[in-house]
Amino acid sequence: MLKSFHVTLAYLTAVGFLLRGVWSVVDSPLRNERWVRVVPHVVDTALLALGVTLAVRIGASLGDAWLAAKMTALLAYIGFGVLAMRGRTRRLKVFGFAAALLALIYLFAVAYTRSPWPLGSLAAA
Repeated sequence: MLKSFHVTLAYLTAVGFLLRGVWSVVDSPLRNERWVRVVPHVVDTALLALGVTLAVRIGASLGDAWLAAKMTALLAYIGFGVLAMRGRTRRLKVFGFAAALLALIYLFAVAYTRSPWPLGSLAAA
């Protein structure tokens, strides 16, 4: 049940980021709504807490290559996401948005395969 909730929150985070990223790139006033700035932090905090709980339950650690890759991708996603939301130019916002999406796709693939090289794992599946 925890894993299902974690996965649901991950998809919710992705959809929310897509929406906020588009709003940021097109400079929509919707991105300045209070709920748009608050809800992602609540969802992401719950997602991280569940992720840590699940990792402890399965005995995973950052010594596991797949979890280290997932955490590295998470940091890249956060960094590029900040650039997408706060970039000074539209070009920087678009770059940050695209890079964050790539990091997010990689993060999902690593989570699904539990491999730091998910393309090889997906091809074998």
